[in-house]
Amino acid sequence: MTTTPLEVAGSVAVVTGGANGIGRGIVRALLEADATVVVADIELNVLDTTVAALSASFPGRVSGIMADVSDDQSMDSLADQVFTVHGRCNLLYNNAGVGSGGGGRIWTHEPNDWRWCYGVNVFGVANGIMAFVPRMLESGEPGHVVNTSSGDGGFAPVPSAGLYASSKAAVSCMTETLDHQLRAESEAMGASVFYPSGGLMDTGLFTSQRNRPTDLERVRGGTGRKSMSFAEMKDRLE
Repeated sequence: MTTTPLEVAGSVAVVTGGANGIGRGIVRALLEADATVVVADIELNVLDTTVAALSASFPGRVSGIMADVSDDQSMDSLADQVFTVHGRCNLLYNNAGVGSGGGGRIWTHEPNDWRWCYGVNVFGVANGIMAFVPRMLESGEPGHVVNTSSGDGGFAPVPSAGLYASSKAAVSCMTETLDHQLRAESEAMGASVFYPSGGLMDTGLFTSQRNRPTDLERVRGGTGRKSMSFAEMKDRLE
């Protein structure tokens, strides 16, 4: 089934993890293309700062809602608020993601490492799909879902980052399945995988431990390293 082209101008978009890094870049690009954007993020202070800064250049077309993508109820609430205010969502960017907390042998990670990484990177995407897609289909509006994966796992396995890479492989597979099912369901819907490129980017991924919930902290130490800055990661690779 051929999908009806979606016009970005005049559309309503939701971007998770949109307050910084790649997400913020997506938000700005959408605003520059004349979309109205709802920025969703778990870091309220960063979210408020980002929305305020972008509102100065794009008044009336950007707003923020705090949301935890790993929590299905939080994502349901996000979808409720978006459809209550805007009546539709044409573009859903499931972009929020975290690092695994480090490398090491895959069998030496703690269960909480898996729960945290997969909770955000895999369940975060699934929760976004489950919260928004039924509403998007019901609205009858043209719509598209974009899920952020990575070349690390999305294209090929990465021996030094097994948890992270496997979570991104899951996102790629999930999205391909979603696109097939959406196209069979509606001429106005589809899905794509977004693979950021351009080399190493300062996205905040390397310091994502700052948002790790206390109930998912390591119990026995694990093998994961502490968060490092972008500069520290860059130095390790040079």
